[in-house]
This record gives sequence, structure tokens and C-alpha cells, in this order.
Amino acid sequence: MKKYVTDKTTEHIRNFLNGLALGITEIVPGISGGTVAIILGVYQEIIEAVNHFTEDWRKHLRFLFALLLGSAVGLITFSTIINYLLANYSFPTMLFFIGLIVGVIPPIYFKVKSPGRFKLNEIAWIMLPVSVLLVVSELQGVSITNPAEAISNIDVPFMVFTFFAGIIAAMALVVPGVSGSFILLLFGLYPLVTYCLSSIRYLLADITNIRLMLDICKVLLPLGVGVIIGALSMMRLIEKLLKNHYKTTYLVILGLLIGSVYALSKAPILFQSGVSAMIVIIGSVTFLLGCVISFKLGMKQM
Repeated sequence: MKKYVTDKTTEHIRNFLNGLALGITEIVPGISGGTVAIILGVYQEIIEAVNHFTEDWRKHLRFLFALLLGSAVGLITFSTIINYLLANYSFPTMLFFIGLIVGVIPPIYFKVKSPGRFKLNEIAWIMLPVSVLLVVSELQGVSITNPAEAISNIDVPFMVFTFFAGIIAAMALVVPGVSGSFILLLFGLYPLVTYCLSSIRYLLADITNIRLMLDICKVLLPLGVGVIIGALSMMRLIEKLLKNHYKTTYLVILGLLIGSVYALSKAPILFQSGVSAMIVIIGSVTFLLGCVISFKLGMKQM
């Protein structure tokens, strides 16, 4: 009995930490929550828990609660830290995340590689998402430069726009290689969303601040509803694709991962804090560290 309780506690802690990692990385434009879920080995487990919740609701509830709690803590607690790192050390920070993506490409490659060379149609499934992300990486949304001022001028049409942006961002969030925060960046909502997330800690310190609560809700409430609808819809689609077209789905995921490396390398945020010889050296180290971590975790899931 004691061993059972200990195993369950370890499982809850592991799920919480996995959620923490998902929450932290979702703050960074270009980093896909689906990619991180694959690296951590919980991608298909998340899809199964959401799509088949009623079949074993106690088990799935324990898993999702710990995961979502960790994600919420990651988003709220680390939004300020990540924003600080991106503002002051964007090059080594982004290279670490790029390294995480590069490191997981070989395990995915080994997962779908046929005996001999790839067939022409398999190469096409890889190159299709690569091509899409090459185009997307050249797009830049109009960014809100002063979130504190913009949040006070939000009206109903803007909230509706935020709702639909949340649906699209969530669909991207579920698909490995496509970043939900990158989609928000394209829509120009990223600074506003991160501002609201980092403001939650001030609201928790003074829960009577009704104005701040309403300002945060005007952004995060329609966004959150959109995210839930988009994620649930996409998870059902992904499950069907994995069940009926397993190899093709992972070929597309492989292409998305490859394309996202290019998209991240083109992102203006990579160079926003400046680059020097020392920063390049530090960035090289963080890149290799990210590669090693994701490769080790990815191969463990093979």
C-alpha cells in the first residue's frame, strides 16, 4: 500500500513538472506545445485523456489536473522570467529552444523511417509543412507596442477577434512544430497576452483590484474559451490521423519540426537584445544543451 501511494505521488509530481515545462515553453513565440509534449513523451497520452475522458475519468482527471496545474503555474510564474530573458538575453534563450527542436528531429526520423530511402510521396509529406512554415516565417503581424494603454481601449469586436485568434492558436498549439504563441505574434496579440499573464501576480497580491481583474478578463477570457474549443477540435482530428494514418501524420510532424527551426531562426525576437562574441559563445552552449536534452528524452520515448 505504501509503495502504491509513493508511486502515485511520483506520477503526480512528474505530470506537474511536465505541465510546468509545457506552460513555460508556450510563452515563447515559435516553441510548440505539441513538440514539447512529444519530447516529454506525453503527447499521445494528452490526446487520449481528453478524447476518452469519460472512459476512465478518475485516471484521466488525475493526469490532466496535475498537467494543467503545472501549465498554469508555468504560464503565470515564468511569464515575467521568460520575458526578461527574451528582452535581455534573447539570442542564447532562443537558441536553447531551437536546440530543443533540433534534438527531437532524429528520434522522430527514426520513428518513421522505412527500410532504405524515403519514398517520393513520403518526402512530399515532409516538404509540404516545411514549405508552409517557410511562408509563415516571412509574415509579421502588427504588434501592440503599449499593452497597458491598449488594454483599456478593448471593445467587443476586439474580444471577438481575440476569441477566434484563440481557436487558431490552440489548433497550432496541439500540432507539433507549430507554435500557438507564434500565431498570437502574427495576429499582433502576443505582447497584450503576455502582459495580462504577468499581471496576474499583481491581481493575486491585491484581489480587490476590480479594474485590473476586468482588464485581464477582457483578454484572457475570450482567448481561453477559444483555446479550449480549438484544442478539443484539433485533438479529435489528430487522434483519428494517428489511428488511421500514423506514419503520414508523423511525416508531417517531422516536416513541421524542420520548418519551425527555420521559422525561429528568422524571428526578429532572436536578435532583439543584441549579439556579441560572448553572447554567440553562450548561445552555442545553450543550443547544444537544448539538443542533448531533447535528444535524450526523445530517444527514451522510442
